[in-house]
This record gives sequence, C-alpha cells and structure tokens, in this order.
Amino acid sequence: MAKHGKKYQEAAKLVELDRRYQPDEAIGLAKKASYAGFDESVEIHLRMGADPRHADQQIRGVAMMPNGLGKQVRVLVFAQGEGVRTAQEAGADVIGDDETIKRIEGGWVEFDVAIATQDMMPKVGKLGRVLGRRGLMPNPRAGTVVQESDIPRAVEEARKGRQEFRLDRTGVIHAIFGKVSFEDDQLKENLAALMEAIVAARPAGIKGQYIRSAALATAMGPPIKLDVGAIQSLRTN
Repeated sequence: MAKHGKKYQEAAKLVELDRRYQPDEAIGLAKKASYAGFDESVEIHLRMGADPRHADQQIRGVAMMPNGLGKQVRVLVFAQGEGVRTAQEAGADVIGDDETIKRIEGGWVEFDVAIATQDMMPKVGKLGRVLGRRGLMPNPRAGTVVQESDIPRAVEEARKGRQEFRLDRTGVIHAIFGKVSFEDDQLKENLAALMEAIVAARPAGIKGQYIRSAALATAMGPPIKLDVGAIQSLRTN
C-alpha cells in the first residue's frame, strides 16, 4: 500500500474515522483538509446495494449541476448535413465527422462531452472501445444522443455543468460535484442535485438498501464518511 505524505497525514488528523458526518460538516471539513497547490475537485463515492453483473441493477444517469463544475467544458458534436450548421451555431468546440472518427480511433480524446445526432450513431458506434472506457460514449439514457433540433439544448446543458454518473464494475459510483474554491452553499446545492438524480435512477431490480456507504473527499484529500440517510434526503430548492 502506498504511503501517504506528511501533508496528507496532517489533513487526515482532522477527520474522525468512526464518525458519519452530515453533508454541511463534511463539505466544510473537506475544504479545510485540502492541501494541494491547485483548485481540487470535490468528489463523492457511493457504495451501492447493486450487483453490477445484473442488467436490471445498472445505475446510470445525468445530473445538472446548478453551480457548474468549475471547469471549461469542451464539447464535441457528431453531426452531418444541416446538423453541422446547428452544432456550430450552438457553440460546439469540435464537429465530429469521418476524419474526427479516425482521429479518435487513433487515440485522440481532447474533449469532455460527446454528443451525437441519431443519424450519426451507426458511425459513432464503432468508437465504443475508445470512448466507452472513458465515459465519453454518446448514450440516449445520458441525453447525449439527440435529434438535430435538440443539439442547442444538449450543448447548453454540457456547458452549464452536466455530470454523468454510473455504477462501475465494483458496485461504486464516483462523481465530482464542484471545486474547493466553490462556496459551501454552492457545493451543497450541487451535491443535492446529484443525489436527487441518483435516488431517482434507482432500478427496480435493486432490493433492500440502495446506498450502503458514502464518503466525500477532495481529489488529494482524505475520505470523510457521510451519514447515508442525510445525503439521500438532500433536495434542491
């Protein structure tokens, strides 16, 4: 196991290991424990009561962060015909065409969100091996496979702070909901929006406890255990 440095160890001393913190306390503590020389992301990690091997227990969805995610989002739109002009007018950073697909097959992934019109999916589908493992593959359930007329809305949502979440192969959801530089209230609002979406995405196949445990942390900081009941009851105004 890797040994943590002095700064991490000092930050970890601020956290009571056996305590389950309320969201407000955890957010404040995470910011206090942040020691990196950059604006760290703030993340939540949820161990779910789901078996990722079962199709009826998959958890996936999108949450709109009311205060954004604190970063500039690079948007790629796969489109053709009139959709190209629509995507350009909507402010897409890259228009995905046949040449772009070849570049991605070669390993180019310099974008944060990929959106595709329905008529482009036969071509985009072959990029699953490259984009899927990075969480960038356009998907109807995530709202990133759209009608041509919906391109402006999809691009706008991506710009505002569109956070996708999904169950990984170990039964955990990892999601960023802001930066250390955010105000505490902004982080709490974003966390509430994220938790609302995750709770709403509960599949019918999951029986018993939905969220088994939760922890909040900055990118470099120590984990802070959360009161599961408290985070599940968070609501946006």
